[in-house]
Amino acid sequence: MAWVVLIAAGLMEAVWATALGQCEGLSKPLPVIVFVVALALSMTGLGFALRTLPTATAYAVWVGVGAAATVVYAMATGAESASVIKIALLCGLVGCVIGLKLVTSE
Repeated sequence: MAWVVLIAAGLMEAVWATALGQCEGLSKPLPVIVFVVALALSMTGLGFALRTLPTATAYAVWVGVGAAATVVYAMATGAESASVIKIALLCGLVGCVIGLKLVTSE
């Protein structure tokens, strides 16, 4: 269960990071609300996962999932250009997250 919550928390990291980028200095109410809610959910999920997973592993997975999802969303919406090398590196990042899951016991 901790791994599922950790992955969801990582996805929420991507949501709050994207919303923060759209806040324009915290001047737009809707992105600010999305940012605050997603940030709270992300941190709560990370905190829950840390109850049973090692801190270093959980943090690395949380950051990796969040970073990968943020870049994939940016490429999908045209905010960032996509390239074969970027996609290969993202696959490597996701592979590392999967590897951490495989070598970590709860």
